[in-house]
Amino acid sequence: MSLQILLLTLGMTCRITRFITKDTLAAGLRSKVAARFGDDSRPAYLVTCGWCTSIWVSAAAVPVALFAGDTTAYQAVATVLTLSYLTGVASTWID
Repeated sequence: MSLQILLLTLGMTCRITRFITKDTLAAGLRSKVAARFGDDSRPAYLVTCGWCTSIWVSAAAVPVALFAGDTTAYQAVATVLTLSYLTGVASTWID
């Protein structure tokens, strides 16, 4: 895996993890998990813990990166997600 694909996969993993654990748009997912398994359950903790969620997101992202990392489609999607994550991080410093 090239350094470029590794960094894009890192950024993509960060953004997807952030989306699952913090973004308002995924609040319904987190609520459904908590309603089904309980607020103090391991599944509920999983979808709110960035450290925990990132393991599973990266476990899915790495094989995809290894298989399709050299394709334009993968690089385009990973770039969009990486730029989205970096813009969010930068906006917290600017605001």
